[in-house]
Amino acid sequence: MKRDKLGEIAKLEAQKCFHGNVMGLESNIEPIINLFPKWSLGNWDGKWCAAFVYYCCMKAGFNIPVKFPDENIKCNFAGCSAWESWGSLPENQFYYPAENNSFIPSKGDIVIFNNVFLNESHDHIGIVLENYDSYIVVAEGNINNVSGTVKRDKNKNIRGYIRIPDDYNFVK
Repeated sequence: MKRDKLGEIAKLEAQKCFHGNVMGLESNIEPIINLFPKWSLGNWDGKWCAAFVYYCCMKAGFNIPVKFPDENIKCNFAGCSAWESWGSLPENQFYYPAENNSFIPSKGDIVIFNNVFLNESHDHIGIVLENYDSYIVVAEGNINNVSGTVKRDKNKNIRGYIRIPDDYNFVK
């Protein structure tokens, strides 16, 4: 299953300690941001969580364009809001709001957060690795400008989930 593969890849990639300009170290996020050629490295510093998710999706074999060609999606997949808009499209319908109590997150699902770092809607995103009763373990890019895995309380800050079907394939 591609979603299982996405979870495995996300875990491995998060452990590589990708980072922006932190602790006097020069950024090493080029493999992630090179998928989005219109920004410079300076533009990305501290703003690459969604790009990390896209990078992992590409490595897992999901065929998703950098910018989805629909007027309802205002930005490319380097923006958290693009993921929610894309997953909510009538032809997709694989976005599940946090209020949907019948949805049970699992490995390889994408989770969108509110108010994690910027005190804004859909300000952070990651990939679910494990699901427990009260929390999830998530692989994330840009946890204070560093990749890693974290435990996130399921009752706090989760906006919703995206479950990309294993057979999803973008066709123009």
